[in-house]
Amino acid sequence: MALSSNTKGALLMAASMAGFTINDALTKAVTPYMNVGQIMLLRGVMTTMLVYLIARQMGALVHIRSLIQPLVLLRILCETLSTIAYLSALRQMPLANASSILQSLPLAVTLGAALFLREPVGWRRWTAIIVGFIGVLIIIRPGPEGFTHASLYVVLSVFFAASRDLVTKKIDTAIPSLSVTLSTAAGITLTGAALVMPLGGWQPVSGVHFATLALASVLLFVGYQSIIMAMRTGEISFIAPFRYMSLLWAVLLGMILFGEVPDAWMMTGAAIVIGSGLYTFYRENKRKIKNPVGQQSQPGSPL
Repeated sequence: MALSSNTKGALLMAASMAGFTINDALTKAVTPYMNVGQIMLLRGVMTTMLVYLIARQMGALVHIRSLIQPLVLLRILCETLSTIAYLSALRQMPLANASSILQSLPLAVTLGAALFLREPVGWRRWTAIIVGFIGVLIIIRPGPEGFTHASLYVVLSVFFAASRDLVTKKIDTAIPSLSVTLSTAAGITLTGAALVMPLGGWQPVSGVHFATLALASVLLFVGYQSIIMAMRTGEISFIAPFRYMSLLWAVLLGMILFGEVPDAWMMTGAAIVIGSGLYTFYRENKRKIKNPVGQQSQPGSPL
């Protein structure tokens, strides 16, 4: 049986979160040895080369004039700013903590989709979103000690990432996803090159650290490509909650690689967030069953 567009989008989002989170763990491992700009440059060069070779092989390259348009450039800017903010946070706080704050991203994306893209979100899903946000607050535990500079960096990353995802939905589908990925990777690489000296200069790179960033670049490509395809495939309000899977990856990798053991508050909040996401999937599927295909595009019938 053929998969629906929302199911395909959800699977792509899940793959994207795995790629991004494992990439985060590998990147965090090298943050004590080089600055954010150098990491962006090295990882970006390898990612850009990989994407270029694959895009060329698949005939997905387009003329640069096709990419110099406001929406594509805005997406590159949002992705770059989100990367700078998140890497700055990642070197200062545990992986699971950074990822837990990042779980507010689906809430921001769904809100933006409802307000700016007019995607239908009924009261039950709004309730699930609110409950999920409460779960995020339990994880963060806002207060004088909760909102450190690193936490604020993640919040900024959430804002720019949500903007990126909403912009992606509006980019002309005639532009191949690989071309969008290539332009984004190149933009981040150039920004990293510009930041190396202001952030402390170039540091020697060992073979182990180079190999770590090489693997991270492959996984970053998986994340880039999957998320672009996901945002173009299904409704944002449906596929966005699958981002919560990144928290599971972050907790697991944090424990294995960095010895970070999440406390009861984080686990409780995570359970609430994931539960609200699962309920959102349930309500969306129930709506699809109740509304025949021919009626789903009609207004006035959200949950």
